[in-house]
Amino acid sequence: MKDALYMESKDSPYANIVAIRTGDKREDLQKLAKALTSPEMRKFIEEKYQGAVVPAF
Repeated sequence: MKDALYMESKDSPYANIVAIRTGDKREDLQKLAKALTSPEMRKFIEEKYQGAVVPAF
């Protein structure tokens, strides 16, 4: 990415996470977690951000 002010290295220990309380069975949260960690989401992130964002799942 050419217009970034700063980019972390690909081996950065930092990642964004979605946290759901143990035992929380709300269907909407389960669907969100599943969608955000799907192979389709990984492919989207890799294609859209071309290395500027690295999927950590």
